[in-house]
Amino acid sequence: MIDLSYIGSGPYCYSSCLAMMLGAEAPPVAIIETVTGSPFGMQLVGGTLPFFDPYGWNPEIGVDKALAALGWTAETSSGGASDTALERLASYLAHGPVMAGPIEMGYLRYQPGKTGPIGADHYLTVLGINNDQVIVHDPQGYPFAPLPLDDFLKAWQADTVDFGEPYTMRTNFTRARLVGIKEALTTSIPHAVNWLRVDPDHAMPPGSSGNGDAALALAAALESGRDEGLYEHLIHFAIRVGARRVTDAATCLREIERTQAATVMFRQAQLIGSLQQSLAIGDNRTAAHTLRTLAPTYDTLRAELQHNPIPPRPSTEDAASDHTR
Repeated sequence: MIDLSYIGSGPYCYSSCLAMMLGAEAPPVAIIETVTGSPFGMQLVGGTLPFFDPYGWNPEIGVDKALAALGWTAETSSGGASDTALERLASYLAHGPVMAGPIEMGYLRYQPGKTGPIGADHYLTVLGINNDQVIVHDPQGYPFAPLPLDDFLKAWQADTVDFGEPYTMRTNFTRARLVGIKEALTTSIPHAVNWLRVDPDHAMPPGSSGNGDAALALAAALESGRDEGLYEHLIHFAIRVGARRVTDAATCLREIERTQAATVMFRQAQLIGSLQQSLAIGDNRTAAHTLRTLAPTYDTLRAELQHNPIPPRPSTEDAASDHTR
């Protein structure tokens, strides 16, 4: 099978928001997503909720990791009453856009079918406040979307999201140092190895598992019967974003000449992506077999990434072009 990078729309909310906030100096979204650490693992939260990202990882951790890897800083604020948060937002908007999140996606009523909280986290780029509504760029595919203030504040409170703080926003994005893409990717490898180890002391809900154990537990859950909530989560979100981020990471690893690790990740992406068809048609047996095939690849990937070849030193011309991509 050809290992070809994927280009297309999809649920890349926090990375797309970061790309918008960094503006002309932003690297490709695939680079941002990779240095968040999200592609390097799998977790089954509380034994029931699967994500194709590392055990104990969440987007708030990922955003901070990405900014550090890319040489950027941002001012983060959260908490307080809703009216205070809104005043703070308005003051920041006087100087430029604001990244807001996590927010509860279910209150974004401009998205078809959204009528209330669904426990799904999301991120938005806020452009302005116009009378009784905010105007946002929603990276789910809704530019310049208007949202009533009441709905926005309910979403932004994020009390149905299991990480982060209410009314979190990031602004004043500043490039602290010049970091090339290859440098950012290379320095992120040790973090990827750490995510793939699975720290049993990490605070997680009872019954949670990571990587191979998570894949095997999910396989068993699928074979035990059909859970509509689990199916909806997998086929509408987790598989789509999981296959894409792992594909992007594989492409990034190939760019820094970590060829063997890239090959493992392309295989992971193929396996994760193939789950979509199996689960959409209700073929639990094939999906379970795929997950059992996926399970040992996480240890294989960790072993490959732990090999630490010295990357070739770029020429001055290469370094210059690397900084300006």
